[in-house]
Amino acid sequence: MNPFTPDEQQRIVESIRQAEKATSGEIRVHVEAHCSSADPVQRAIEVFAQLGMHQTKDQNGVLFYLAYTDRKFAVVGDKGIDAKVPSDFWESTKNLLRSHFLGGAYAEGLSRGIERAGQQLKQYFPYASDDTNELADDISFD
Repeated sequence: MNPFTPDEQQRIVESIRQAEKATSGEIRVHVEAHCSSADPVQRAIEVFAQLGMHQTKDQNGVLFYLAYTDRKFAVVGDKGIDAKVPSDFWESTKNLLRSHFLGGAYAEGLSRGIERAGQQLKQYFPYASDDTNELADDISFD
């Protein structure tokens, strides 16, 4: 099931495209009703692997994971981006998402989080003329 309206879904995909325009990094969003793990970070790591996100050239993929019925979420990044961002980046991004999610504004929260991740990716992994979009920009659902 999809918790987003078509407009909300388009907004999230557009946020991904805008964020990726200025970077070689890759951002994905994965949404499912229930988190099959007690720890949403562990589930996000599984999804990261299932989506092949570890295959990016610079190991700079970022996954936004949301289990909307269980009200769980996580943000995980590959080794390349994790080594570069400030130590509080992931936690502060989760806090930004949480502030929107508490009011039920999932699409808004994801869009803001994606913009924030895009800014970091742009700083550490700027777009190069030979970049290719290595991963799909659409939202994956389970």
